[in-house]
Amino acid sequence: MAGDKFRVALSGDFRKPDGSPTYPDFDLAPLYSAPDVEVEFLESRNPLQAEQLENFDALILLTHRFTSESVPRSGRLSVVARFGVGYDTVDVSACTKAGIALVITPDGVRRPVAVSVITLMLALTGKLLVKDRLTRLGQKGFNQRSEHMGVGLVGRTLGSLGIGNIGAEVFRMAKPFDVKFIAHDPFADRKVAAELGIELVSIEELFSRADVLSVSCPLNEETRHIVNAERIALMKPTAYLINTARGPIVDQKALTKALQERRIAGAGLDVLEQEPPDPGDPILRLDNVILAPHALCWTDQCFAGNGAADVKAVLDVQHGREPRGVVNREVLATDTWKRRLADYASRFGS
Repeated sequence: MAGDKFRVALSGDFRKPDGSPTYPDFDLAPLYSAPDVEVEFLESRNPLQAEQLENFDALILLTHRFTSESVPRSGRLSVVARFGVGYDTVDVSACTKAGIALVITPDGVRRPVAVSVITLMLALTGKLLVKDRLTRLGQKGFNQRSEHMGVGLVGRTLGSLGIGNIGAEVFRMAKPFDVKFIAHDPFADRKVAAELGIELVSIEELFSRADVLSVSCPLNEETRHIVNAERIALMKPTAYLINTARGPIVDQKALTKALQERRIAGAGLDVLEQEPPDPGDPILRLDNVILAPHALCWTDQCFAGNGAADVKAVLDVQHGREPRGVVNREVLATDTWKRRLADYASRFGS
C-alpha cells in the first residue's frame, strides 16, 4: 500500500473556523504520539468529497455526511470511524462495496444516553419543568402546587422499543426504581433480556402497557415512523414517550396532535424530525413536552469516550487488528479487507 505512514483524516467540523477544537474533550494526543501516524483535518465540505480522502487510510467522522461521492478511487481508505453510534449520515452500502469498515462507538455513548433517558423519565414523571415555572411565580405559583402532582414509579411499567446497547443499559440503570420491564425488539438477545428481567412483548403490547416508553432503536427504513399515529393511540392517557434515538423514528405530526389533545401525558424528546426545528413548529409551544437539541447526553465524559473509542479503532486497524464496533461486518470477511489488514500488520506491527 502506498506511503510509509498511516494517514488519518478528521472531518473539518472537528475544528472551529478559528482552528480551535470544536470539542476539547476529544483527546487527540494518542494519535499525534502514535508511531508512523500522520493526522490531518479536512476542509469542511458536506458531504465529503472523494478527492479529499485519496491519500488517507482512516477517517474519523463527526457530523459531515459520507456518501458514494466520498469514496476515494485509490482504494486506500480502510475505515470510517463515526463519532457516536448513529450512522444515518453514512452510506453504508457504499462503504461495504468499497471494502471500507464503518465503525461506531457503542462504549462511548452507552451510559451517557441511558442517563439521558432516565433524566427525561424523572423530569416528566416529577413534573420538573412545571414546578420550576411555578416556583418563579412566587406565592401565586406555590398556591398551584397541588394541581401538578407527580407520578411515582414503583410498580409502574418501563417499556423500550429496542434493547440493544443503550436500551439494555437503560434497564440496568432503572432497576433501583422498582419498575416492571417490558420491551419489543425482533433482534433481542434473549439471554440479556432474561438476565435483566425484561419481558419481551409484541409492539402493540409495548405501546398499550408501558407507563414510560423509551425509543432505543436505530433509524432505518424499517423503523422510520415506526412510532406512528396508530401506535400512539394505543398508549395510556397517563403514559409518557421518550425519544433519544433519532427523530424520524417518531411521526412527529402524530405525536404533536396526541400531545395537543392530551391523549398521552407528555413526551421527552432529545431528537426531532427536523433539526433544528422550524421556529413555527407547534411542538415548541406545548407545555407537556420536554425538548433538548440532540445534545442531552453531551458531556465531557461522553465526548472523551467517543473520541477514545475512535482513536483505538483507527490504531487497531493500523496494527492489523479488527476494530470494535464494526457496523458492516460482512466487509471483514472479504479478501480486500484481509489483505489490507495483513499489509498494515507487516508495515506497522500487530
